Amino acid sequence: MKRSRFLSILLASAPLLSFTPFWQISPKTRKGFKVASGEGRYHGHLTLKGVNANVLDVKVSGKDTHGALAIFEQTSLSPGRGTPVHVHPLQDEIFQVLQGEYRFLVGQEKFRLTAGESIFLPRQVPHAWTQVSPTGKMTVMLQPAGKLEEFFVAMSALKEEPTQVQIAKLFKDHHEMEVVGPPLAVD
Repeated sequence: MKRSRFLSILLASAPLLSFTPFWQISPKTRKGFKVASGEGRYHGHLTLKGVNANVLDVKVSGKDTHGALAIFEQTSLSPGRGTPVHVHPLQDEIFQVLQGEYRFLVGQEKFRLTAGESIFLPRQVPHAWTQVSPTGKMTVMLQPAGKLEEFFVAMSALKEEPTQVQIAKLFKDHHEMEVVGPPLAVD
């Protein structure tokens, strides 16, 4: 086999490495579960402090999927606020807007999303979002799960709203994210 063909096959198969092999799935994951509307599987309702004051429920934890996937439902209560531009070097994110309106930045492109619309944010691409409507709700999926759940728990445990410097430190130090720009403005 030619070296270039071998390398192209190797690179093409790399995404398969992110899937959890069936023999590594924990017995806990082999049993289905239901999470009721308005409930979180772990941690109860996480009231975030920092980039916004939203409420987050863990629907599927990385603990449930051996780190392969995490799903969150976010109730947005912070019009005009959102995340700073940041990067997840190891995770892809998918957002589905359930209620309200949001503005997203993905790389250099800006998008407006309303109820029923979804957006894919690839790993290693700078992105941010801001809530446009007075209230809203989104489902957030992360693959692989990474440490975003731990980040949300840390943000909800804060006693007061952190500074932008403290937020950047929280993003980077323990949660596999890096802040690379200011929050996205609503225009």
